Amino acid sequence: MPFADLWTNQLPTDCPLSNCQLQGQLSNFMKLAVIDCGTNTFHLLVVDVGPDRHFKQVYKQRQYVRLGQEGLDHIGEVPFQRGIDCIAFFKEKMAELGVERYRAFGTEALRRADNGPAFVEAVRDSSGVEIQLISGDEEARLIHLGVKQAVPFFEGKTLIMDIGGGSVEFIVASEDEVFWAQSFPIGVQVLFSRFQKNDPILPEEIATIHQYFDEILEPLHAMLRQHETPWLTGASGSFEVVEDMLTRAREHRLHAVISLEEFYTIYEKIIHSNFDERMIMPGLPPERAELIAVAFVLMDYVMKKAGIQQIVTSAYAMKEGMLMEMAGGR
Repeated sequence: MPFADLWTNQLPTDCPLSNCQLQGQLSNFMKLAVIDCGTNTFHLLVVDVGPDRHFKQVYKQRQYVRLGQEGLDHIGEVPFQRGIDCIAFFKEKMAELGVERYRAFGTEALRRADNGPAFVEAVRDSSGVEIQLISGDEEARLIHLGVKQAVPFFEGKTLIMDIGGGSVEFIVASEDEVFWAQSFPIGVQVLFSRFQKNDPILPEEIATIHQYFDEILEPLHAMLRQHETPWLTGASGSFEVVEDMLTRAREHRLHAVISLEEFYTIYEKIIHSNFDERMIMPGLPPERAELIAVAFVLMDYVMKKAGIQQIVTSAYAMKEGMLMEMAGGR
């Protein structure tokens, strides 16, 4: 049965907090913000949260800082400074918008780099922003919290996948329960730097990546043997590319259903193209053109291992999960 046929209701365009059991009604609108310092991209999301238990987006910005551009074990001097400048810009924008509360958090690149603590300190000294490093498991939990605000209720279980630059989070879950979650250090910057030496990517390189996945993703394979997950829920990032490259119009603002046929049409186009060809593909942001091939190799591998029948993309992920908690919800 198609995924869409299992939906029991649709979500409003603004994100409801009612599912999160809000701890105390907010009497007035409050402006909240989240800064996400990822391996490739830094995000700023500002929202208004009101007494109707919804949040409404006020401002959203992303900058391709590429902290891991020169390697994930050490942040290079140029991306180091790009990151500091980006956070300073975000801090000014939050002041301009009247943000009352915000949180900034860092993920795989800052956890892994030997000068990650120095970057956190430099940001604090230059802009006063305190970056909190969160674990991969915490990323996975927040992703689930955010995704379920964007994707309609479904029956059974889904495999949630969030592809970052440094890590990838997998969650086996239903709407209300997480059965298993784990983060793996196989983000697109990692895969590209380690495995892709040719463009277009060679079949031999794809085979080598698959062999690597066979080993490192064994915990995922074990979970997939225990849990049937015919639907893949893709959270933001590379899955946005899949959605944006579709020729058909979007039906929903916060989610989209993508067939296997649609996915593999785009997959073939990406895998067999070179950088210059990808740079001008409609729907593919130029900033993603370099790393996107390995992302599609990963998606293809996981879909086949899990027996995925359909993909549903979620516009919400970790940032929105963090906002849920900041607003007092679970």
